[in-house]
Amino acid sequence: MFSGIIEEMGAVSILNKSLAGTRLTIMASAIMGDLAIGASVSVNGTCLTVTARTDQDFSVDVSPETLQITTLGSLASGSPVNLERAMKLNDRIGGHMVSGHVDGIGALRSRYQDGNAVVLEIEAPKDILRLCVAKGSITVDGISLTINDATEKSFLVSIIPHTAKVTTLGLKQVGDQVNLESDLIGKYVERLLQERGILPPKPAPVIDKDYLKRRGLL
Repeated sequence: MFSGIIEEMGAVSILNKSLAGTRLTIMASAIMGDLAIGASVSVNGTCLTVTARTDQDFSVDVSPETLQITTLGSLASGSPVNLERAMKLNDRIGGHMVSGHVDGIGALRSRYQDGNAVVLEIEAPKDILRLCVAKGSITVDGISLTINDATEKSFLVSIIPHTAKVTTLGLKQVGDQVNLESDLIGKYVERLLQERGILPPKPAPVIDKDYLKRRGLL
């Protein structure tokens, strides 16, 4: 479990791809102190397990499934990534409860200055937008953000100068993709309402060529 408060930006130093999956080696400093083999770490909002480490970097294995449903498959050597260690129960929660299980991929559709902040418009899948509410929480590339407004196709978030400086959102341009995780509490509320018949059940996925391609089966 994470809070969505990024501890530092690391950088991919080695990328090893094979049929079995991908191994990323990531250079970092601030999170390395107590990062142990077997620990969970959030990389651009994706919960991964540390499989090796040195004083300057750590490695994680990424399964084919994770590569298909997140933006990690587009990383290259030198790519910056947002990093956060697993949350401690005795720490303050500065953001919100984040599982590190990415729900889908969004795309940056516009960005503009609003005073000292940058407003990002992010297009998102319907399943994610259904749980987006004004002043609610959402995780974008592992960053806990507050939703300004939501439409049928996108949502708006504001990025303060500090967030733009210490996370990858300050580098994102129109057209870039981001990992999205809906608010965990919203998911549970929706499920309870569905079980009580107040909301219709979530429709089963349509198994077609597009679905199989997204899952890496074609």
